[in-house]
Amino acid sequence: MTLNGILNLDKPPGISSARAVDRVKRLLPRGTKIGHAGTLDPFATGVLLLLIGKATKSCERLMDAPKQYEATIKFGANTATDDPESPEEPVEVRAIPTHDQVTAALGTMVGEILQKPPAFSALKIAGRRAYDVARSGQVVELEPRKVRIYSAELLSYEWPLARIRVDCGRGTYIRAIARDLGTALSVGGYLTELRRTRIGSFDAGSALKLEGLTNEQVVSNLAPAPV
Repeated sequence: MTLNGILNLDKPPGISSARAVDRVKRLLPRGTKIGHAGTLDPFATGVLLLLIGKATKSCERLMDAPKQYEATIKFGANTATDDPESPEEPVEVRAIPTHDQVTAALGTMVGEILQKPPAFSALKIAGRRAYDVARSGQVVELEPRKVRIYSAELLSYEWPLARIRVDCGRGTYIRAIARDLGTALSVGGYLTELRRTRIGSFDAGSALKLEGLTNEQVVSNLAPAPV
């Protein structure tokens, strides 16, 4: 049986996107092509689009689709990776920002902005991944890049945690938003949770759980690739 289509998977925390792809690949007929559109960090959860068969040709189109994320930021500390994958480095906080101050600072990040990617990212420096360079102890300097933030909303805030929802375009790092928001407020900040809730028309509410996934579920839930 030849399979072609897009599987909307809800990636669980604690595994890489590549590992999630490998686990689904075991459910498919031998030789079936499979890839994914848009990597999620191991700690992150949510929509991971698996491209099966001829749908792998739609990768670039899906990567360009608008995305939505919900994230929790912890203020009062930084981490080297801007997420919970590295130890906290406490920041001296002279004044706890108000709800209005957090909202205002978040608002400055909406639109077409220049964003400096995290040092621990998959971008390449002289042929090497930035995270490999950073892990070797070398200083990583990445040039800011233009990204598009369609909206950024403060869902809740109780010091030191802020929960946000971000709608954005390709290449946006939510970790960088957490870092830059903490810098703007002079309190430091990093992501403790990240969930991708939408890619284009695919949302987390209709995504399949990886745990207990069967071949029959994969086959019956394949969506056609965009034309």
